[in-house]
Amino acid sequence: MTTRAEPAGYAASRAQRHLDGSAEIREFFRTFSQPIYYLGPTCFYLLGMDRWVPNFEYIVYYDPWEGRNPRVFAPKVREHSQFGAAWPGLDVEQINNCLLRDPEVRENLRRLGGTPMIMMLWADEETEEICREQGYNLIMPPISLRRRLDSKIETTRLGNEAGVPSVPNVLGKADSYGELAALAAASGLGSDLVVQLQYGYAGSTTFFIASERDWDRVAARLRGEQLKVMKRINNQAAAVEGCVTRHGTIVGPVISDLVGYPELTPHKGGWCGDEFPDALPEAGRDIAVRYVRKLGDRLAQEGYKGVFEVDVLADLDSGAVYLGELNPRLSGVTPMTNVTAHPDADTPLFLFHLLEYLDVDYTIDPEEISKRWRALAAEDTWSQVILKETGDGLERILAAPPAGSWRLTSDGTVVFQQPGNDWHEIATEEEAFFLPTCGAGDMKIHGAQIGVLVTRGRMQTAERLTERCQQYIAGIRAQYQCEPASRLFRSARKLYVAAQRIARRIGVPRQLEQKVTAALWQTEIARRAGRRKTSGARS
Repeated sequence: MTTRAEPAGYAASRAQRHLDGSAEIREFFRTFSQPIYYLGPTCFYLLGMDRWVPNFEYIVYYDPWEGRNPRVFAPKVREHSQFGAAWPGLDVEQINNCLLRDPEVRENLRRLGGTPMIMMLWADEETEEICREQGYNLIMPPISLRRRLDSKIETTRLGNEAGVPSVPNVLGKADSYGELAALAAASGLGSDLVVQLQYGYAGSTTFFIASERDWDRVAARLRGEQLKVMKRINNQAAAVEGCVTRHGTIVGPVISDLVGYPELTPHKGGWCGDEFPDALPEAGRDIAVRYVRKLGDRLAQEGYKGVFEVDVLADLDSGAVYLGELNPRLSGVTPMTNVTAHPDADTPLFLFHLLEYLDVDYTIDPEEISKRWRALAAEDTWSQVILKETGDGLERILAAPPAGSWRLTSDGTVVFQQPGNDWHEIATEEEAFFLPTCGAGDMKIHGAQIGVLVTRGRMQTAERLTERCQQYIAGIRAQYQCEPASRLFRSARKLYVAAQRIARRIGVPRQLEQKVTAALWQTEIARRAGRRKTSGARS
């Protein structure tokens, strides 16, 4: 394999003087000439990072700017996909691998030169293999480590070792409601339970079970699985992002979660946004920050380095703070953590992640940076809401609202103002930045993300979404123009879902499940398309 020459800026960074503190680190990245790439279905998670790293680029499957954002590159592979990014046989890892293998993407990486440094949200062993083959530098922890840490059961174990308690729970299996109830009773958890599978994203594998009827609705997903069964508490959810560095763990601000709002997500316990004031009373914040630092230091012992996120739960009745779950990667909190870090204020956590994957000598005081972040959170208020498809129907998108700034008028109407590349220019609560995450030709499928709205101010009260938030949601949803999905798509979708359920029930490994169900999906499409063509020829 031929190793590409590194550009002068990257080679020089190794010999550069020692970086002392945040100011010198920010200046280092402003003049850093090696291109760094975020690769994924959309550019949401690190959108705007090019304000701190001028050579930061985005390689995406869906480009909402349609080529008008010079930092975003999308190959034509999406144009040749019959069902677009919502094709259910293609998960995020497969989309990323498709991008890495795409000839246009490879040519773009070659043209910009150097050894590509690539960051992404989700990856698998195939991702690592592709990067090794092509000489790319995947700047994230090993997949084997991330997968182990992704397990909610492993997270519970590590948390206990680090002195970070979870909500009272028991681990085990249950094939009936009676077995679940007995498991919970033996640990004194009561009958109002929260049950989680080992792996899951944004609340999609979290279930609330207080009766046999609740169990029956989700039994097919729980039988035979290793479960984490928790006592249900009256809690306030918060999220904290951290970064494991060679100098210790930096802890970001404590951010309020938006969870389970039916206007935004079909999942009862599903994450659907965040707010950026400090989320908990001062005593609870201090405990949460201490817990995240402890957990980060424990992750370092496992060989982890870089950004991670922790969900914490504050019991509103007892005042106790618990570990919710760990996300060993970028997360939905990442945009909130970075959006307020103005160049004249402080350094985005992601820059410290980059430093851990560069051969650069630097010194920081993690505790000092963490304190500045908490002070910053007290002065600035931002919110983001994640719009998912809440309906049960299948629709094909004909047109999506454009990326850019939108205004909420006095009568509650949402109107488009102007195109924009990120939300840093939003100045008032009457303005918002909207980023569509799917577009014309894609399918709106139950639970699929369709866009992200970012604005100043709060979007929830103690009990519900604010009226302003609801007006934004209704106004943006109304901008999507759709038509019913074809019979071809609906029948292939049903086949895929059935095959996926059978594969999970009999314990087929996840990667094999993906290949089998994707093959069935493609076979059904080809069969029905051929039958339709034959029928047309006869007529």
